[in-house]
Amino acid sequence: MTHLSIHGLREALLAKRCSVTEVVRAYLDRIQRLNPHLNCFITVTAEQALQDAQDYDTGRRSLTDLPLAGVPLAVKDVLCTKGIRTTCGSKMLEHFNPPYDATAVERLRAAGAILLGKTNMDEFAMGSSNENSAFGPVKNPWDMSRVPGGSSGGSAAAVAADLCAAALGTDTGGSIRQPASFCGIVGLKPTYGRVSRYGLVAFASSLDQVGPMTKDVRDAALLLAVLAGHDPKDSTSIAQSTEDYPSALTLPIRGLRVGLPKEYVNEGMDAEVAAATEKACRIFQDLGADLRDVSLPHTDYGVAAYYIIAPAEASSNLARYDGVKYGYRFSEARDLLTMYKESRRRGFGTEVKRRIMLGTYCLSSGYYDAYYRKASQVRTLIRQDFFKAFEHCDVLLAPVSPTAAFVLGEKTQNPLQMYLNDVFTLPASLAGIPGLSIPCGYTAAGLPIGVQILGPHLGEATVLRAAYHFEQATKGERRTLTL
Repeated sequence: MTHLSIHGLREALLAKRCSVTEVVRAYLDRIQRLNPHLNCFITVTAEQALQDAQDYDTGRRSLTDLPLAGVPLAVKDVLCTKGIRTTCGSKMLEHFNPPYDATAVERLRAAGAILLGKTNMDEFAMGSSNENSAFGPVKNPWDMSRVPGGSSGGSAAAVAADLCAAALGTDTGGSIRQPASFCGIVGLKPTYGRVSRYGLVAFASSLDQVGPMTKDVRDAALLLAVLAGHDPKDSTSIAQSTEDYPSALTLPIRGLRVGLPKEYVNEGMDAEVAAATEKACRIFQDLGADLRDVSLPHTDYGVAAYYIIAPAEASSNLARYDGVKYGYRFSEARDLLTMYKESRRRGFGTEVKRRIMLGTYCLSSGYYDAYYRKASQVRTLIRQDFFKAFEHCDVLLAPVSPTAAFVLGEKTQNPLQMYLNDVFTLPASLAGIPGLSIPCGYTAAGLPIGVQILGPHLGEATVLRAAYHFEQATKGERRTLTL
C-alpha cells in the first residue's frame, strides 16, 4: 500500500480496505528498512504517527471530514515543527526544538495529515546535490551511487522510494524541481507568496518558497489546495483568493499556447535530456497545444545574479546564529569574541560558510552598488522577460537540469560546476513565478529525466492542468522503482 498516491490511499481508507494504523506501520517498516541506505530522514516521529493513526481507527477523529485524513506525509527539515527538532541539516541547529509549527505544517495537520518525520537536506537549503548535510548525503533510490538533487533531496528520495505518500520541500533556486527531476517524481514551486513562509527557516527571504513533492500531479494539486492562501503572519503572503486546483486539472488544453524558450537549449545539455525534452514538445503538440518559440534574453545572467542575491540574503539571515540566543555554542571559549567565532566556525559547514562570505563581501561598503544592486537590476530584467513571454504564451516548457542525476562526489570539489547545474531553474525563482517538474523520460542507464512547466504569476492552475494532461498521455511510459 506504500506505493499508493494520496488520492489512491484516501480511496482505500474510505473503502475500509485497510486501516490507518496498517498504512502508517507499512511506511514506518519501510523507513526502518531503507532509510539506513538512503538517509532520507533525519528524524522519524514513529510514536506520534502511530498515536495519530489510532485516533482515526478508534473514531476519535473522522476520516471523512478532512482532505488529508489518515495520509502519512514527510516535511523537509527546514520547516519548524512544534516539539520536533528542526535541524536544517546543520550542526548549528542539531538540538533545536521549535515552540511552534510553520504555517505550512499547521495547515497539513489541520487537513488531517499524519507526520512521519523530517527529511534530510543540504545545510540551510544551500546546495544542489544533498551532499552538504551535517547528517550525511542522501542517496538517489534509482541508483545509490548518485545524488538525489538538492536541497530537498531527502523529500524527493523519500517520495520516490515510497517512504511517505508525499512530502514538503522548499525551492529557493530550484530545490524542489531539480530533485524531483532527479528522482522521477512531481515537484511544484508555487508563485512566491502563494504559500506562507512563516516558520520556514530563512535562507534567502526573497526567493524561498514552500511546495509539494508528490507521486503524481493530482496529489500536487490536492496539497497545494491545502497549503495555499493568505497568512497574516507572513508579510510576503499574497492576499488573494486561491483556485480549486484539483477541479482545474481536467479542463481541456487544446489550443494552450506553450512557449519554448530558445535560451534553454545550449551546448552543455546532455543529449539524452535534450531528446527527452524534444519528445515532451511533440507530446504537447499531439495533445493539441500550440507550440511557440519565445526568447528570454537575460537567461544567461541568471546564475550570476542568483549567486549574488541569495548569498547576500543568507549572510544577513544567518547572522542570528552567534551562539548566544539558540543553536550550537562553543562552550570552551574564554571570551565573547572567541565564542562568536568558534560557534559559527564549528556550527556551519563548508558550503554555508562559503556563501556567507560571498554575501558579506557583496554587501560590504564599496561593493554593494557593483554587485548586489546590479544583480537586483538584472533580476528585474529577467522578470520582465517572463512577463513579455507570457503575453504570447500560457505556459513555458523547458528542461529542469542539463543532466540527469550525477555521481556522488562528482562536483563537490568544483563549486562553479555545481552552481551551473541550476542554470534552468534559477530564472523562474528570480522572477517569482510558479514551476512544476514532471518526469518525461529516462536515460539509457535508467535514470529519470524531468521537464519543467512554468506559468505566469499565480498561474498554478494552468501549470497543473498542462502537467496533468501530459502525465495522462505518458503514464504508460512511467517505470516502477523496486526497492
